[in-house]
Amino acid sequence: MKKQILTAACALFLTVGAANAQIVIRIGPPPPRPVEVIPVVPPAHHDWVWVPGYHRWDGHGYVWVPGSYMRPPHRGAVWVPGEWRAERGGHVWHPGRWR
Repeated sequence: MKKQILTAACALFLTVGAANAQIVIRIGPPPPRPVEVIPVVPPAHHDWVWVPGYHRWDGHGYVWVPGSYMRPPHRGAVWVPGEWRAERGGHVWHPGRWR
């Protein structure tokens, strides 16, 4: 029984650690695209917010992820865009979030 509890505790610890892990990329991201064409807000979603595109790392290189409209989680919510930050000897992605 103790062995099962210990195994479960270790698995939980490793899962939580992996969920918080961030990959450090040694190659800096390309500059943001100078112009991103923002389409007109769909009439059915007039209160949605434009979330700009970004470069993500796919394991081999940076790939552009185009922006899109998103529904705010509550009235007055503001989108804070994600960003690549220079840290730990490389670049780490900090995802966007609602504030």
